Amino acid sequence: MTQTARVALVGDRSDGVRSHVRIPMLFERLAERDGLELDAYWIPTDAVGDLTGFDAVWLVPGSPYRSESGAVETVRAARENGIPFLGTCAGFQHALLEFARNACGLGGIGHAENAPDADEWLIVPLACSLVGHESAIHVTPETLAARILGAERSVERYHCSYGLDARHLDTLAAKGLVFSGFDGDGDARIAELPEHPFFLATLFQPELAGDGTRPHPLVQAFARAAVEHASVHSGH
Repeated sequence: MTQTARVALVGDRSDGVRSHVRIPMLFERLAERDGLELDAYWIPTDAVGDLTGFDAVWLVPGSPYRSESGAVETVRAARENGIPFLGTCAGFQHALLEFARNACGLGGIGHAENAPDADEWLIVPLACSLVGHESAIHVTPETLAARILGAERSVERYHCSYGLDARHLDTLAAKGLVFSGFDGDGDARIAELPEHPFFLATLFQPELAGDGTRPHPLVQAFARAAVEHASVHSGH
């Protein structure tokens, strides 16, 4: 019998956000198709507490979040406690923000959407908005993303207007964050932490792929990591 995994969906839930409607549907499909049982708990960003009792954490889209600090703390808890983590769209942005501040020592660096008056930004407006767009991703071989996707190129769906300022990429990479997917212009679209059990963030939204009947490989891999974590920690 497969262990049921407790998954924290951190974000300010709204029926107006397509991914918020789609994710519970995907969890149902994962249970039916793959036998991956996920018990989802929605947690607003301004009500994030102790996440160590969860088997996985998904920082979902929907920026600007009600609480930037809550979103950043979500990432930190997952990163430091080895909890499987997925961040999509704004989740990607805030995963990089957390890593920059807490792993790279860039304490004052900001997100242009949340802090337009910050002295320095890590997350900046995209030259061209990707709201409602699909775009090709080039995946770095021998990375977690490549192993999951099984290809070096993938077409993915976006709904975002902000991304990483490329000037900071080397700083984050020097501390161990691996950028494993790029668009055709060489801008980072996937990030991962190889030393972590499962830590993956994408600027695109894999939860919006297709019609929702076949979960994207990245969502499926996240679910498997959650169930594996639940199986290992079930005696705790």
